[in-house]
Amino acid sequence: MSLQAKLSAFKAQFQSGQPPFEAVPPAVHGIMQRATDELVASNAVARVVRSGTAPDFTLEDANGGMVRLTDLLARGTVVLSFYRGVWCPYCNLDLQELELNAAAIRETGAALVAITPQTPANSRRLIAQHKLSFTILSDPGNAVAERYGLRYRLPDYLIDLYKQLGVSLPAFNADETWTLPIPARFVIDRQGQIRSAEADPDYTHRPEPADLLPLLRQLKETAAA
Repeated sequence: MSLQAKLSAFKAQFQSGQPPFEAVPPAVHGIMQRATDELVASNAVARVVRSGTAPDFTLEDANGGMVRLTDLLARGTVVLSFYRGVWCPYCNLDLQELELNAAAIRETGAALVAITPQTPANSRRLIAQHKLSFTILSDPGNAVAERYGLRYRLPDYLIDLYKQLGVSLPAFNADETWTLPIPARFVIDRQGQIRSAEADPDYTHRPEPADLLPLLRQLKETAAA
């Protein structure tokens, strides 16, 4: 089953009120969909950096180490995946699918790195829960996401809903801005150039990790030539 098929199946289960979601009021789904529709209509995705030199960064990994994009690129191509956080079931499905493809990605000589606004402690919990083998970096305040054109603030009515549901982004992220990244996937070659950029303001849609492999193999062959 493709990643998108898994995401769509989960969304259908959630919206139809099947266990364990039977207690979620139908109005909740409408509010969430309204926020997604408004983000899509705002054309926020037009801000996404899709070509040229990838913005450099240094971020903390789940174990407290500092990771710089330039250092990763010195060793090869980098696959960079932005996601919302451990509280988002669609992100968790996305990360699980990345893990299923992680070995194939590494075989191309590429490094797989995920970036999230959540704290390193929450990333450690996520890594342990889903047995992830790739690096997760914390992006406080979505500062790096902003440089990639991904950062946006939740509308006030959605913030109110999240609070009612017990989803406190300030608690997960140690940040009061109530901002998130548009989920996105980038391929950055050894020269620091963005070779592929996929972003969708509808967080229930994610690109297929396996679709990256032809480009990654091509970049490996080019580097070896």
